[in-house]
Amino acid sequence: MTLKIIRNGTVVTARDKYQADIRIRDGKIEAIGVQMDETDAEVVDVSGCYIFPGGVDPHTHLDMPFGGTVTTDDFKTGTIAAAFGGTTTIVDFCLTNKGEPLRSALQTWHGKAEGKAVIDYGFHLMISEINDQVLEELPQVIEEEGVTSFKVFMAYKNVLQADDGTLYRTLLTAKELGALVMVHAENGDVIDYLIQEALKNGQTDPIYHALTRPSELEGEATGRAARLTALANSRLYVVHVTCAEAVHQIAEARNQGLEIWGETCPQYLVLDQSYLERPAFEGAKYVWSPPLREAWHQDVLWNALKNGQLQTIGSDQCSFNFKGQKELGLGDFSKIPNGGPIIEDRFSLLFSEGVLKERISIHQFVDLVSTRSAKLFGLFPQKGTIAVGSDADLVIFDPNAKRVISAETHHMNVDYSAFEGMEVTGEPVSVLSRGEFVVRNKQFVGEIGSGRFVKRKPYSVSVQ
Repeated sequence: MTLKIIRNGTVVTARDKYQADIRIRDGKIEAIGVQMDETDAEVVDVSGCYIFPGGVDPHTHLDMPFGGTVTTDDFKTGTIAAAFGGTTTIVDFCLTNKGEPLRSALQTWHGKAEGKAVIDYGFHLMISEINDQVLEELPQVIEEEGVTSFKVFMAYKNVLQADDGTLYRTLLTAKELGALVMVHAENGDVIDYLIQEALKNGQTDPIYHALTRPSELEGEATGRAARLTALANSRLYVVHVTCAEAVHQIAEARNQGLEIWGETCPQYLVLDQSYLERPAFEGAKYVWSPPLREAWHQDVLWNALKNGQLQTIGSDQCSFNFKGQKELGLGDFSKIPNGGPIIEDRFSLLFSEGVLKERISIHQFVDLVSTRSAKLFGLFPQKGTIAVGSDADLVIFDPNAKRVISAETHHMNVDYSAFEGMEVTGEPVSVLSRGEFVVRNKQFVGEIGSGRFVKRKPYSVSVQ
């Protein structure tokens, strides 16, 4: 492994911004300073660029079965796209099946990722039931597998949804084990009723996906999860927050001293419900859950990021082709596979729409796309910062580069872009994972399968 010196860049972390050189040895940051000895080192001049810590995406779905099909991006194409977008670590969701050992689900997900991923990765574990077998396995999952976060779905009735008793017992168990519980917060029972009523009335177009999942039901479920968390004296992470009602519930719970964290995603910050009304079934491209909201919710989300009521940005990457996959819902919106291609544009969208439009500071940007997720999910300080001893996961970022987002130029294995035609300013030029270039001068130079599974520390250890 070559000794490298990254020279003449501006280092930016969640707290600091300064001119410095970075020396990398054996995949780690060995030193940060000036006038370093260049003997035997490869010197990389990055004048005019920011050096950010590699992005940590806490919310991805690669090679995931859903609705009778499978996401088009697997751990090869998905992690290549992530790297082009400035992300060097993902935490993917491992789905489980009732009655099967948790370990078998994890083995399945390891099999999906090994030999394919080009950046490092970890797993969250879905909890669909709590029984003696699950309770016996969970300590081993944490200690031996390094999987320290569990997800409970409050939506997708008869498919993924767990009941409140399962959520509550998961919160209690996570508290004992030092883990973090994540929830998809929508009222699945009422949504199921509204979907059936819409279909009965011949309301089949993509827009009814949004109209049968109103923001009130996201707010209700978020509040219910928060109250169960308080009762359990546990902690909670609410994924993909989309609306004012959910933000209000999280802010109120945090004001009461509860350990509740909120994530939103780029799509909810820049797209709105009107996209689902596009003609010729084009609206299906924008079907994911929770759905896009009316545009006024965007200001609420941006303000929540700025004032700390929401703390992370995930992509919720979950790509399905428009042709052949999204089209499964022609004539029945409830059969449109839920999800969108987001992983490659998370970094640039938040910088361009957030930092450059002064909605958030550059330090908040780093915290949102990298540092906070690393801390919450047991990866810090190995990931999520630029410090001596940390992994040399670095993004060389040109803050002045302009590009137009398009399916013609993206690296995701999907036939459309959710942000087609949108111009952004700021772009990753080169990306290093553990000191090795994955992307260099906007070209892929990584090695397929070089990504490693990262065992994560318990929440109770990592968040101090």
